[in-house]
Amino acid sequence: MKTIKILLTAFFTTILFAQGKKPTDFIPKGYVLFEKTNGDLDKDGIEDCVLIIKATDKNKIIKDENRGELDRNRRGIIILWNKKNRYELAAKNYNCFSSENEDGGVYFPPELSVLIEKGKLIVHYGHGRYGYWKYTFRYKDTDFDLIGYDISNGGAVISDETSINFLTKKKLQRVNTNKNDEGGQEVFKDTWKTIKQNPLIKLSEIKDFDELYLGDYE
Repeated sequence: MKTIKILLTAFFTTILFAQGKKPTDFIPKGYVLFEKTNGDLDKDGIEDCVLIIKATDKNKIIKDENRGELDRNRRGIIILWNKKNRYELAAKNYNCFSSENEDGGVYFPPELSVLIEKGKLIVHYGHGRYGYWKYTFRYKDTDFDLIGYDISNGGAVISDETSINFLTKKKLQRVNTNKNDEGGQEVFKDTWKTIKQNPLIKLSEIKDFDELYLGDYE
């Protein structure tokens, strides 16, 4: 009987955690809301919600010699379905993004943006004149699968681009052959490759986006 009570308590705790009236009901203890994005992820005409959360461990707040006090707590993501009168948990990953205050070395650290475009979740890193890279996810079953990866090197003048479609298993590499290009006059040479079959990467299983460079994916 005691075992049954324990199992029922765990079951109803899970159900309650998976539902809430407000998006902030899903933020776990030890985290705060960092950013919120709305958009339709399941194409039902209702805007769903994506929360970027940030840990609050005081031990991760450091004193930098040049930049002063820096909060190095990592960030995570919570994705919620909007069911009109309540929200339901779609997917989560509490620690997959580094702090916005990481040391970029001789460059500034890239800026993280999370967007919703045409029913897909986009994790975008902008690096100013050095270009950008982005990851495209689509919901399937109980998680979001990584279905696309794009990287562009260069700002005003794009030197090269790579685009990978993990559904079609195709990789496009584009190299700017216009040596005199001053911006907007790129002449690209395109090369297509077929990549090897691998299980799709799931959002909930990514430990660190900083280690998810896929430009050399074959």
